[in-house]
Amino acid sequence: MNAKETKLPGVLILEPDVFSDERGFFLETWNSKHYENAGIQVPFVQDNVSFSRKGVLRGLHFQYPQSQGKLVQVLSGRVVDVAVDICLGSPAFGQWISEVLSDSNHRQMYIPPGFAHGYCVTSETAVFSYKCTDFYNPATETGIIWNDPDLDIDWPIKQPVLSTKDANYPSLKDLPPDKLPHFQGF
Repeated sequence: MNAKETKLPGVLILEPDVFSDERGFFLETWNSKHYENAGIQVPFVQDNVSFSRKGVLRGLHFQYPQSQGKLVQVLSGRVVDVAVDICLGSPAFGQWISEVLSDSNHRQMYIPPGFAHGYCVTSETAVFSYKCTDFYNPATETGIIWNDPDLDIDWPIKQPVLSTKDANYPSLKDLPPDKLPHFQGF
């Protein structure tokens, strides 16, 4: 497995070893020893899968104070995946990265607790999988508006399909400081 650091502290792009032949392919989507060697030393407690159609944008989501780290990947299709550093005091506060995740490149992204996360589907459909370091808690779930002008995220489409909740999140600057995580260092 190849693990690449990004400009955001703690966010990694992972490229699992893929073994292909005329029958198809095999890869490990999780092996605690390999991921610990890459710097991911957290317990995962919940796995989720979502299905979306082309043009759907989910995010930018986060939980606080019950923050979740996520190991995300695409099982079928293609998405542009985005992580935003929202940790107060972080040297990368308000910065974001994006990565194409697909069933053909098999890349994964690890997003530590304290980051907002979202993705936009660019294939006809996509099956998206993610492991979480804490349980989903609707009482601590919130988000940032996908098109926050201060973040200026380069999404692949300009008029995505959004849930009502995602369409009505505030901008990052409009979130009170007590609703944001604090930088703990990595």
